This record gives sequence, C-alpha cells and structure tokens, in this order.
Amino acid sequence: MRIRWLGQASFSIRTSDGTTVRTDPFDESLGLPVSDEPADVVTVSHGHFDHNAVHLVPGEPEVVDRAGTREVRGITFVGTQTFHDEAKGAKRGDNIIFRFKLDGVTVCHAGDLGHVLLAHQVEEIGKVDVLMVPVGGFYTIDAKEADEVVRLLRPRVVVPMHYKLPGMSLPIDDAKPFLKGKTNVRKADELEVTEDTLPAELEVVVLRSPA
Repeated sequence: MRIRWLGQASFSIRTSDGTTVRTDPFDESLGLPVSDEPADVVTVSHGHFDHNAVHLVPGEPEVVDRAGTREVRGITFVGTQTFHDEAKGAKRGDNIIFRFKLDGVTVCHAGDLGHVLLAHQVEEIGKVDVLMVPVGGFYTIDAKEADEVVRLLRPRVVVPMHYKLPGMSLPIDDAKPFLKGKTNVRKADELEVTEDTLPAELEVVVLRSPA
C-alpha cells in the first residue's frame, strides 16, 4: 500500500492490486493544487468545501460518506460518528472517522475531528495501524488534543494532516507544535507500508504535499 498526501485531509491510497481510495477531496478555493488522479472509492468525512469535492475526482468513484459499515470494491469501511467541534456539533456539525483495511494494514482517517475521542468511539474504531489525524487546531483538534487521540488509538504510524501550508488562507497552525519534542519522526514523499513493515514503535511520518 502506498499513501500520498494531497494536502489538507486528502490522501491518495493505492493498494497492491491497483485499487485507489481517496479521502476528503478539496476544491481550488482552498489555495492548493487539485489532484487529477482518478480513484475507485472516495471517503467524505463531512460536507465542507475543503473535504467534499467529489465532483473533481476523475474515474466515477463510489462515495462513502455515512457512518456505519459499508463494503465497496471488496473493502469494508467502518464510519464512526464524531463531531467537528467540542460542542457536539453545535458550531460546525458532524464528522465521520473512517476505518478500513488495505493490504493487511488498518487505516484510520480522522477527518475534521473537533474533540478528544470518547470511550465508546475509541472502542468502535478499534485497532489502528496507520492514523491520519488533524493537528492544526481552530477548526479541528490542535497538537495537544491530537497527542491524546494518538494515545487513545495507539497506532503504529501517525500521519499529521489538516495544518497550514503555503497558499492557504485558513487560520490554522502548522505542524511544528505537533512535532515538537517527538524523536521518531521522518519525512517522506509517500508512505509505503505493509503488514510486515509496520514499525515496532510509534513512528510519525510527515508526508510532503504538492503545495
């Protein structure tokens, strides 16, 4: 499985058999380049412009955008209902965390999570190998809260997302507060991972975006 970050909360995840899953596609108003890579499946954590631009994804993908369990292209997606803010959605609405398994690796995409997870949500999400978690704050959890989510879910690999990049006008922080004090951090153009190559200890992988 190969994971590339397209910016914000959008990733392109390609399996060994060529199936491609895209997460939270954004439109040009975000200020980042819009990918023209086709996908077979697209997950959408919520209905904001920087996460739901499915119409811009080539390939007529199937869309997964609801909580609950759904099988698409032989992949089982489990959506856990959460909120986009700390006020049970009163400020920015709902958010769905998606968990799915590809090439033997369990991926968890936290979308625009706006609060530290509750016990029943942690239990529903279950085992996680690779966690994509927002760290920029303001609209989502910040660096400190992201650390707590990592502690609760106990992934093997953490990929920070939804933080400030050049060209973006959103009032969010960059990744530095989240990375501060962490030692097992590496940068990469893409993350290639299999069940056999998962690290024994927690590793933070900062993926380069096209911005």
